[in-house]
Amino acid sequence: MHNAHIKKQIRQGLVRDSSLLSGKDSFGREELRQAILQVFRDMNEREHLYVGGHEREKIIEELLDELVGFGPIEALIKDPTVTEIMINGPQRVYVERVGKKELSTVTFEDEEQLMYLVYRFLAPTRRRVDEMYPYTEISLPDGSRVNIIIKPLALNGPIVTIRKFLKELKTIDDLIAHDTLDKRMADFLVAAIRAKVNIVFAGATGTGKTTTLNVLSSYIANDERIVTIEDTAELRLSQDHVVRLEGRPANIEGKGAVSIRDLFRNCLRMRPDRIILGEIRGDESLDMLQAICSGHKGALSVLHASSPQDVIYRIETMILTSGVPISVEAIQRQIAAAVELIVLQEQLVDGSRKITHITQVNGLGKDKQVVLEDLFVFEFEALDPQGKAQGKWRACGITPCFYEKLKKTGIDLSKSVFDDTQAS
Repeated sequence: MHNAHIKKQIRQGLVRDSSLLSGKDSFGREELRQAILQVFRDMNEREHLYVGGHEREKIIEELLDELVGFGPIEALIKDPTVTEIMINGPQRVYVERVGKKELSTVTFEDEEQLMYLVYRFLAPTRRRVDEMYPYTEISLPDGSRVNIIIKPLALNGPIVTIRKFLKELKTIDDLIAHDTLDKRMADFLVAAIRAKVNIVFAGATGTGKTTTLNVLSSYIANDERIVTIEDTAELRLSQDHVVRLEGRPANIEGKGAVSIRDLFRNCLRMRPDRIILGEIRGDESLDMLQAICSGHKGALSVLHASSPQDVIYRIETMILTSGVPISVEAIQRQIAAAVELIVLQEQLVDGSRKITHITQVNGLGKDKQVVLEDLFVFEFEALDPQGKAQGKWRACGITPCFYEKLKKTGIDLSKSVFDDTQAS
């Protein structure tokens, strides 16, 4: 019997015996060795299979590497230059390096080996995938995000997308070093966090907006009670008084789901000093705006959007489609009263990720629409001969309408920061 077939049989045996895969956050190597040996013994009895000692040890070691680590993608997980791993079925594994996607040389033996990796990811969580629920999203212990979708929805076989958590980005100086923003913008955003300005971090998928929120959240005072609410827990806060809440999908009977909106409404009774909403997706947007208007300051949230104006449109659309009887004018008033700052992050043509707009919400205009004013923008100029995007950040000469709030908090930030003559 070929080694690949033997390993396949052992994986199937481990999957069948769910007690070997679930209920624990981690497995000891010796514990897994004994589990594999048990499956070997069962195969011997059932199929009268004989594998020599050396060959058996080789198979066991390969399976242990797969079980304790991440099998064929272990090296990619450990490679610091890889920021994303995209597994399109067993034979095509793409990676992203410096913002560029490329096909790797890594492959899986078959769909069973890939599905075993999926079960390995899911084992410590409450999530599952099967024909009834063929997709899910989880967070790894290091903060990396994993999205999984399987047949019958994924026609090419199991699709696994891993967005790695960048451990080296911990402080605002790290973001400056990665050319995500400049020093003036960094000083302003840190001041805004400390002064409890309500901020929406916006951008497309993979632009780094959650990473930026994570870094800036480290400047929240340690004595504040912080409540984080996420569909999939990925924020990693360093403060002492942090309450982490995560939504829950329905069980196999279709019951027991807990939505972000449910968690948000409950957290308002938990006496939070600060609410961080991992991502605004739907009808919780109105709850958030109303909570902020009722005195919950310093809220931070993430939203998928392509421009500051698109942030307003998306919040408006989410509220209108939630079924709540409310007029567009009332929604605009709520947004103007609640959202103070929009931080837009984009991935440029060279793969670099930059904050391209820091935009304030300055009340309502004569047309009863939200007024947006750019405080800082990134101006793209050209690609250099090496294909790197060239440009500069420019201050737009507008002092924030909440500047006095910064001063009252004891933050000494010169108005010259917002002077366009200081462009970098």
